[in-house]
Amino acid sequence: MFWDNQGPFISLMMAYIFNSMTHLAIDVRLMAFRFFDLVIQHHPSSFSLYAEKILQNYQDILQRSQFHLQDKSKLKTILGGLVHCLTLLPRSEKDDDSCVKNEVHSHGILHALEPDLVEDCSGRSGIIEKLKDILPILVSCFVDFMSSNNTMQLLDVQSFDCVLFILQSIDIVVKFFAFEMNKGEKSWQYVPSLYERGPDADILDHFMSPAIFKKLWELFPLNLIHRNSDKDDDRYLALNAIISDIFLQLREWSYPPPSLLEKFLGFIESSLIEKLSNCPQSRVFREKHLLPLVPFIPKIFMQVSGAWRSRILQAFTEVFKNCGPESSMKLACLSALGDVVDPEKGWLYLVAGDPELLDYQLIWIRELPQLLLVLGDKNPLCSKAVLRLLLLMGKAAKLSFSFSQEYDQMQCKLAVFYSTHLDDGSIFYGPFTSLPQDIQELSLCCLYYFSSLKPMLLQSLVLCCLSQNMEPFLLFRIIEVLHSVCKAGNISSADYISFLITLLSRFRVSPENCSSLGYEGISNHATFRTITRVICSCLSQIGDDHLVLQTLEKKILDEMSLKLPLDNICAFLRVLVTLDTKPTRLSEWSVIKLSNVLCKYLINVASSKQHDGESKVYLSTNKSHYYLLPCFFLFDRSTKLLDLFLTSMRSLITDNTSLLLSPHHSTSKISQSSRSNVIVTVLLLMHGDVKMHQILLPHKSQIESMLEMVLKVQLEETNTTIEERHKMQSTCDQLKAAIGRSLSG
Repeated sequence: MFWDNQGPFISLMMAYIFNSMTHLAIDVRLMAFRFFDLVIQHHPSSFSLYAEKILQNYQDILQRSQFHLQDKSKLKTILGGLVHCLTLLPRSEKDDDSCVKNEVHSHGILHALEPDLVEDCSGRSGIIEKLKDILPILVSCFVDFMSSNNTMQLLDVQSFDCVLFILQSIDIVVKFFAFEMNKGEKSWQYVPSLYERGPDADILDHFMSPAIFKKLWELFPLNLIHRNSDKDDDRYLALNAIISDIFLQLREWSYPPPSLLEKFLGFIESSLIEKLSNCPQSRVFREKHLLPLVPFIPKIFMQVSGAWRSRILQAFTEVFKNCGPESSMKLACLSALGDVVDPEKGWLYLVAGDPELLDYQLIWIRELPQLLLVLGDKNPLCSKAVLRLLLLMGKAAKLSFSFSQEYDQMQCKLAVFYSTHLDDGSIFYGPFTSLPQDIQELSLCCLYYFSSLKPMLLQSLVLCCLSQNMEPFLLFRIIEVLHSVCKAGNISSADYISFLITLLSRFRVSPENCSSLGYEGISNHATFRTITRVICSCLSQIGDDHLVLQTLEKKILDEMSLKLPLDNICAFLRVLVTLDTKPTRLSEWSVIKLSNVLCKYLINVASSKQHDGESKVYLSTNKSHYYLLPCFFLFDRSTKLLDLFLTSMRSLITDNTSLLLSPHHSTSKISQSSRSNVIVTVLLLMHGDVKMHQILLPHKSQIESMLEMVLKVQLEETNTTIEERHKMQSTCDQLKAAIGRSLSG
């Protein structure tokens, strides 16, 4: 950048600027201030280098009372430059928050966090002294302006702008002093009454005397005697709002008389109420100037009592409920509510003994789920604020029974945020699936704090997981969160298991070679394998494996009997293998049903290999190994299962009925000869595994008998082509060779 290496040039130029700032001709001085304003716009660090001199020159020119009363256009230029300089002073992060900052400061705030601004202690102390000198001058300027309009006639535009800049300058200086005083890190746990002198009152005297502001408070609130338009009212509201902001900043360290405090409480209440009743254009203007007051409202809740508390609570609640869902005011209200419910700020112990405040908090909580749905995915910033508040409320729920009840009751409304079934059977995916990742994470963290997750919310989450547009990392994060919630005892084991089983059963797996098979998108084959592995791990951690297996086996076998795709059946087989042991703990009923499932499953695996065009069907590929391995584990653990399986395979050789295949295949049935060939392929695949080969040795005669039956079918079949006969003969020869190797072994 051009300005980055212009230090010597700027130093030389500043000498001329300072010389011009003390020139006798006011126009020359004015031009010098304008020129310096341009310098700090392009090189903000120049202010920190020359801050004391700059502030001294502003002090000198502002002390000319005749100047600021007679030449308002020039004074406006001077004050505007001062505001720009003062915005470069460090202030608290809360003052810089984008959801509550005043638009006038927005440009300067961009530079307020730069590391080269006002960092050394000696420079800061000099700036503090200059600001202590400027502050009473600014207050005096304000009083002089208002005294010149002692009949409270309408301020002309230039006078209004000057008064606005004066008050903004005072406000920024007070915030800077507050920043300096807060370096001692006041404890949130200490919440004094508004009528009590705070523990840091003496610190305030070191920076500024409260007496400086006495005349400012006397003039508050500024009112019009002769009202011309709503726009005039809005301008005076802007001035009163800044004065209120100054008062509330100082109130942290001063002791305001009750009568003075009530004046400001009355203004806050009436301003919030009037904001709702104005035209849209006026609402926007009022909202902008009332925003800085909203962060103070939580402490007002905690520190005032009686009628004033009820009135402020009511006014704030109405504004929160009725302001636009995407407005800055809504963001500011959400931030303020976060202060009230944040357990780390120690206010909840006060709420517990305050039925009125608790009732209002429950009203605020009930607004949040609907607000989240109204926002959708159009305003991530607001959605993030809502979810952050929900998360704080979830943490608070552990400390308050009323909070816990209300938080749990949000589940049904919150479920729609994730997804829901519509009346026509289709699925509506809520904003969750399309919001940024950090906001999705916030919403999932909220799940930790429900005392008991309801099935409706779990169903909503599983529908999200089944969406083809769901990112894998988010799917795994949902499983991780629910697993943690289950371990904490906040989901019933039955509901959690149902969630996992539904995910394995209904997840649609696209083929690995999508493009060649005409499928759109990319394969999620690897993702589903990882899901299977994760779910197997989760199920093995939720309790005794034997008890979990007893709970699951009937449900799993019923699911596998529904002609699911191969990948889904394979996933269930892997769950059984994970939970079972050797010898098997499956019930006799399950073993019988599983033998039929495995018979059809392995035939479909073998058919898939032939469909893929593989010339040899040895167990040599990762794909075959993945599908076959869980079956081999089950056969190894149960001799009865293997016997029943081989018996079922034998009956299929001579069975004239057609075997229905998985929906994954385009053909719904196969001929007897083709089926016989597939059965031989299954047996060959089983012999291809070394350990399975040894397990099959005691069944050698049964397998040889099956091979003879296949050859007999081949001779009797008249509709097969020469190519099909050759293919079957080749497969049978391979099986004979495999059996022969076992005999020689």
